Amino acid sequence: MTPFGARLRALRQDRGITLSAMARELGVTAAYLSALERGHRGRPNRHFVHRVCQYLGIIWDEAEELQRLADLSHPRVVVDTANLDPRATLLANRLAERIAELPPDRVEAMLRLLDEL
Repeated sequence: MTPFGARLRALRQDRGITLSAMARELGVTAAYLSALERGHRGRPNRHFVHRVCQYLGIIWDEAEELQRLADLSHPRVVVDTANLDPRATLLANRLAERIAELPPDRVEAMLRLLDEL
């Protein structure tokens, strides 16, 4: 699941909206919306995020946060370490190897560390 997909599902469920009803209102298929929520689709474009915000009545900071989550929600990330220190390449590859094994608390700790930069 992607950050955007998790947030979208939570917003929809908190409002008691079914997947099919939301998909119909947004002009997409329920299969597409389900795949987006589960992280089986790439990040949505800005137009789609804007339609979601309009449909759910999301404005200002919450809309910006939803767009930020969409921007960070590509399920197949490519990390270009060309011209970086070899240790950066090592880090990217080790993370790719082990990310599935990381417990949630370690992921959270790593995210906090990156936020400090």
